[in-house]
Amino acid sequence: TDRRFQYKGQIGGVTIIDDYAHHPTEIEATLHAAKNYPHKKIWCVFQPHTYTRTKALFPEFVDALTHADHVILADIYAARETDTLGMSSEMIAEELKKKGVFFLNLMSSPGSGKTTTLTKTIELLKEDIRIGVMEADIDSDVDAKTIADTGAKAIQLHTGGMCHLDADMSRQGIEELDISDVDLVILENVGNLVCPAEFDTGAVKNVMILSVPEGYDKPLKYPLMFSVCDVVLINKIDVMSYFDFDIDKCKEYIAMRNPKAEVIPISAKTGEGMKEWTEWLKKHVAEWKQ
Repeated sequence: TDRRFQYKGQIGGVTIIDDYAHHPTEIEATLHAAKNYPHKKIWCVFQPHTYTRTKALFPEFVDALTHADHVILADIYAARETDTLGMSSEMIAEELKKKGVFFLNLMSSPGSGKTTTLTKTIELLKEDIRIGVMEADIDSDVDAKTIADTGAKAIQLHTGGMCHLDADMSRQGIEELDISDVDLVILENVGNLVCPAEFDTGAVKNVMILSVPEGYDKPLKYPLMFSVCDVVLINKIDVMSYFDFDIDKCKEYIAMRNPKAEVIPISAKTGEGMKEWTEWLKKHVAEWKQ
């Protein structure tokens, strides 16, 4: 995509690379990629994006930028902000920990089966875990109604055209959801493999769904999404025989981006693999409450 590690040319023997990275994970990945170029030293010219994000991800920014030999920092790009809100994702996690509520961020592209996977998950866990769901979409409340029909608590979050949620949006959603009678909060993020991965929602764990029809090469094309996820659910394996989907190659590519990510093949339609997924959830929710 445009402005992702884009070669701009050379000046006086210096190679110029332009990259839109503005999340610490992206910055670190870009600087690692730059190390593969023949070079003597890496100079990173970076402009932080928004006060809230800089405050929320300050330690991560510092760690990421240490991968350069020299760093030049421009003034923070304020965008629509005028000042920091004093908000950080850590504050969300700490508050949820006090209440014993596990917060999960679920991401994927549109049509991967997020809502179907959620309804099946709720069905399998409703006797063990009290679940609340925040449905994030640019518009419509179709998914929230689908989740509410399962008996789980659900609210719709309209992003007003934005392609993601951040920590402060998540905080507002959690307040609206009312977590007094919930063990697990699941955010079904906006369908997108780019923007949602760039913003820290304050979730305890990030999970993404890759569906078979999307192709097994997506970890190569969307590295940040796969690098920030703790679990990758490969959904729609029931139709794998109809697609040129190499699941072993897919797992190999995921491991390239994130060796620590757990990969669980599932079919939300037939239920195959769902037990392994729900057991993972039960284990981590129980550990969070301890």
